[in-house]
Amino acid sequence: MNALSLRRLARWDVVVGVVVVLLFLFGDQFVSSGGVRTADTAFFTLQNVSEILLIALPMTMLIISGEIDLSVGSAIGLSSCVIGKTYAAGVPMWLCAVLGLLTGVAGGALNGWLVTKVGLQSLAVTIGTLALYRGLCYVLLGDKPVSKFPKAWVQFGAFGKVWGWMPKVGFVMIAAVIVFVFILRWTKTGHHIYAIGLNAEAARFSGIKVARTKFALFVATGAMSGLAGIFWTLRHSGASPDSAAGWELNVIAAVLFGGVSIFGGVGGLFGAINGVLFLGLARTVLRLTGVKPNVLTIVTGGLLLASVIGPALSARIRESTHFSRPALAAGRGSRSAQTPLPDPERL
Repeated sequence: MNALSLRRLARWDVVVGVVVVLLFLFGDQFVSSGGVRTADTAFFTLQNVSEILLIALPMTMLIISGEIDLSVGSAIGLSSCVIGKTYAAGVPMWLCAVLGLLTGVAGGALNGWLVTKVGLQSLAVTIGTLALYRGLCYVLLGDKPVSKFPKAWVQFGAFGKVWGWMPKVGFVMIAAVIVFVFILRWTKTGHHIYAIGLNAEAARFSGIKVARTKFALFVATGAMSGLAGIFWTLRHSGASPDSAAGWELNVIAAVLFGGVSIFGGVGGLFGAINGVLFLGLARTVLRLTGVKPNVLTIVTGGLLLASVIGPALSARIRESTHFSRPALAAGRGSRSAQTPLPDPERL
């Protein structure tokens, strides 16, 4: 294996993808009952990560641009509470779902406005809106959760299967993946997002609409949080003020574990999706081994640590295998002999 092949394999997103495949193939070795590769396990694993995946897609782009949204868990909960409150008031379910989606859009727009127009830091803003949105959840429902929703809607969100193993919401996830991958990899907007994350000031001088792009990313993250709120409500057949509490850490852990740099400008959706799948599979394996649900939060913390340590180790391996051009001729000087070849991944 030559140095170039070794460097490509050392890319952290590729490493995570390999780990996901290995965990899927050999996860049965760690469980005492059931199996990882059964249709039912695949169904529940994909269903359990559906909300995380939907939000991880725009969150990846937002973090690449140099920003972050810590309010997504509360946004899911607020969307769910709006759905529950309006349905309990007699509003048709389809309209409740629309209102839930618009709630997420409004929350994302508020975050975007405070960051891009007012000029506040996204970390501080979204910590504040995390508490604000969760507080609104308790204002809407108090201590009275809503648990009765139309059977057909619950059937779609909680039990609907295709081919015996894929949840029906999987089609929504596939469509979302296609859209966001296309935007990030094959449009000018995607290139602008990377440029903004690497150097926002330089991007602004290059004519890129930095504020407009970031605002759109916050709105997209809010919209996907609203959509996740709909699926959350249907999957659990209920809405309560503590819905999706702490899920912002699951989303961010999966994205960062997939190789997206918290400092912006580095990463991609391939790694983020692998991070989400690893989180889902790891939780499934641990549950099949009898680990209590409360202990599973350790997985999230472990992923956050691994997301910092892993890419750093991967980068060191790639640097250690970096090769240089040989001297073109004797006596030309040391500088030409030490000039490195261009990195093919940057071309």
